[in-house]
Amino acid sequence: MQPGIGVVGVFVRDQDEAKAFYVEQLGFALHTDVKNGPFRWLTVQHPEQPGFQLGLFEPGPPLHDPATEASLRELVAKGAMPGLVWHVRDCRATVERLRTAGVELTQEPIERFGNVDAGFRDPSGNGWKIIQHPEGA
Repeated sequence: MQPGIGVVGVFVRDQDEAKAFYVEQLGFALHTDVKNGPFRWLTVQHPEQPGFQLGLFEPGPPLHDPATEASLRELVAKGAMPGLVWHVRDCRATVERLRTAGVELTQEPIERFGNVDAGFRDPSGNGWKIIQHPEGA
């Protein structure tokens, strides 16, 4: 095993919905899907980054009390959680593939700061940026 960060989690409103979106629409691979009592450990991976997992976790027990769970669900739905960044070789081609898969964009590809970037949200409200850096960067 390589030392370093292995899993970063995001909150989702429904793990089955998130699993379908990340695997079927974004093209990520399912890594782990297991239950431990009321907690479900669900992670996916980008196919070109097998050493890193993105956790798709629902707020709630055993980690959160009901008030915290409700607050977190509301924040996620509003898109208030920190954004996620996906580096790609070709932003426009990635956007077309995602659009064909039914992903709704929040920002069409634009060129700025030497990059090309676009944006979308997952079904839970988590914001994503797709960024293509200049060749050789």
